[in-house]
Formats: sequence, structure tokens, C-alpha cells
Amino acid sequence: MSDDMYPAATVELAKKRHELTPEIESAFQAFSKQVFADGALSVKVKQLIAVAVAHVTQCPYCIKGHTRAALRHGASEQELMEAIWVAAEMRAGGAYAHSLLTLEEMNRSAARSKNA
Repeated sequence: MSDDMYPAATVELAKKRHELTPEIESAFQAFSKQVFADGALSVKVKQLIAVAVAHVTQCPYCIKGHTRAALRHGASEQELMEAIWVAAEMRAGGAYAHSLLTLEEMNRSAARSKNA
């Protein structure tokens, strides 16, 4: 990662973020803690989902942090890689599925040209 584009997540920067909006920061931290707590899904599964989503949203901080958390909660390297492949398929699948919009417009354009 380029230091210019993605600065290191330092204690100083985290402190500054908290100082600027302490109530929002605290609410976000509480929300995050609740989301990643054991529930119907285990912490491990939630972290695998987070790794997959982080690859789609392309957040390098999330990728690194949730990969570490997934490993801490027992995820295997193979599980992590499969989760990433699921994310890649879903991202590509969106483009594939949305091709129907183009095909529909092509049909409409052809019909308009035929009727003109």
C-alpha cells in the first residue's frame, strides 16, 4: 500500500478522529462490537463475511484488520481465500446480471430504428 494514498492507522490519527466527533465515534465502536459479537452467526463466520465484503469495497484497512480477526477466530487460509472468491464472483456476477439492461436497450433501439 502506498503511504501517500493509505496512511498508517496510528494511535494519533485514531485519537484525532475521536476528538473531532466523540459521540459518533463511540456509537460506531459500540455498533461494530455488537455486529461482530457471537449470535446466529459465529464470530468466525462474521469475520469471513467481512473479509469478503472488504475485498468488494476495496478497503485495505478492513482487509487487513478483518483477515487478522478471522485468523484469530479460527478461520483457515483456505476459508479466507474461498470467501474472497465468493466476493469476486458476486462482483463479477453483478456486471453479468446488469448486462440485461444493455441487451434490453439494444432491443428497444433496434425496434425504434425499425419503426422509424
